[in-house]
Amino acid sequence: MSQVKLLPDYIFESSWEVCNKVGGIYTVLSTRAKTLQEVMPDRIVFIGPDFWQGKENPLFIEDKQLWADWRIQAAKEAISLRIGRWQIPGKPIVVLVDFQPFFAQKNDIYGVLWVKYQVDSLHAYGDYDEASMFSYAAGRVVESFYNHFLDDSKRVVYQAHEWMTGLGALYLMNHVPSIATIFTTHATTIGRSIAGNGKPLYDYLFAYNGNQMAEELNVQSKHSIERQTAHHVDCFTTVSDVTARECVELLDKQPDVVLPNGFEMDFVPKGVTFVNRRRKARQRILEVANALMGTALDDDTMIIATSGRYEWKNKGIDVYLEALNRTLHDERLDRQVLALVEVPAWQAGPRKDLQDSLAAWRKHPTSKRQASSPLPEPFITHHLHEPGCDMVTQTLHRFGITNRESSRVKILFVPCYLDGADGIFNMHYYELLLGLDLTVYPSYYEPWGYTPLESVAFKVPCITTTLAGFGLWANEMKAADQSAKPQSSKGACECYLDTDGVEVIHRSDYNYDEVADRIRDEIIGFSQLSAKEVETARKAASALAQKAQWRHFISYYYTAYDIALRHAQERNK
Repeated sequence: MSQVKLLPDYIFESSWEVCNKVGGIYTVLSTRAKTLQEVMPDRIVFIGPDFWQGKENPLFIEDKQLWADWRIQAAKEAISLRIGRWQIPGKPIVVLVDFQPFFAQKNDIYGVLWVKYQVDSLHAYGDYDEASMFSYAAGRVVESFYNHFLDDSKRVVYQAHEWMTGLGALYLMNHVPSIATIFTTHATTIGRSIAGNGKPLYDYLFAYNGNQMAEELNVQSKHSIERQTAHHVDCFTTVSDVTARECVELLDKQPDVVLPNGFEMDFVPKGVTFVNRRRKARQRILEVANALMGTALDDDTMIIATSGRYEWKNKGIDVYLEALNRTLHDERLDRQVLALVEVPAWQAGPRKDLQDSLAAWRKHPTSKRQASSPLPEPFITHHLHEPGCDMVTQTLHRFGITNRESSRVKILFVPCYLDGADGIFNMHYYELLLGLDLTVYPSYYEPWGYTPLESVAFKVPCITTTLAGFGLWANEMKAADQSAKPQSSKGACECYLDTDGVEVIHRSDYNYDEVADRIRDEIIGFSQLSAKEVETARKAASALAQKAQWRHFISYYYTAYDIALRHAQERNK
């Protein structure tokens, strides 16, 4: 007879990305919140950094009546915080904490951390101090809440995300040992650094020593807090089998549970709303492209994109542009392609000449619009502070990309956060995602990969790789589907996306050219699909996303809670 799992009465989750949209962890937390809120309403509490003092945070609505007496008590303990609701589905409770006052205690905090857990903060630089002070503040917040409201009769879990919050988990183990701790690494510091520095990661993973590589790559302190937290918490987790292998080799620790990242389909519009928003998104993308390039691209244009953090090799931006360049010079392509590169760079604001061109473009009815003269640098929507140092810009120059009218492939670089107020598109990322026909995420280092999951959730077929956690999961799902066609049944330039909705390309340390050719062939093959085949691909993409909903993945979290609570009980006997 199986043992009944222990579930927490309260869950606290700490992350740098709570009410702070900077990366994939934001999506993990914000899409999962509704599922946990339904199970344990207002007993899931998120803790994030308060960057917005004196300014309005559109993601956070303060509620000064909520736990007002505790706020007074926290102030007496020198903890400055704001309590409110995260403006996402489920509207969970959020505590935003001001961590700046704790910098005065930094050396003492680091000293205790070294004596108690052998965390080396001696080599700290950059964002290490800021993240650590937030993490310490988050630990103090939970300690104060526990002492004010709770006691040992309540089962409490504290989940820390990434190395930035490890210090808080260790603080609680030391000061409130009855709280069960979970540490989730979404990507190891060393793995990301090895890949980002151009070193082969996968073929030599077994031979790398994490501590040695941390010293070589100058990330000793980040690696140290990550490694020691993983070894000391009640439950250590990661997000995919890809990263689990890294943890074993680089952190010398096997994760207790793999927590795959799900998605909440409430983010996706339905029915007529979906159709109308897709039409609006396509119109906006084509308007910007035409105003910039002096072209007259119409709705038959195939719009593709890659997006995410500006990690040149890790996210596969390099091989994406290489594949586009090969597609451009391939005679088999007989359809117009507009390819977007949506990666935030060091941009200096929207181009005024493009804004003026857009205003002029929109004055004319659709039927009277004509191609005009292209603007200078007709491939970028925003100014850059140092364009001479930008990899995308320099690569496009090296390839001789001019987006001339006769070119079958035109490339549009969007170097800003699509937050709805970028000055050019003025639409959110998800809104523009609706307008795409195909996405390409040829990652070299991708522990999970939210961008391809988001793509298929919005019915946009995508290309990813076997080095992404999502890619491996998608392959498992396709293998389990008896109707999936084996790759060998396809020809050299036929599209595998027509029935699967996602194509997972094999990628290794050394097959860059093969990956570029495969992406080229997939783009060309997809461009040749009939409308019926495209619709089949879109339905297949959506069907795959349905399998990644949080209601399917939340059970992995219940396993992690059970492990942590049992270890905490044993530890406190």
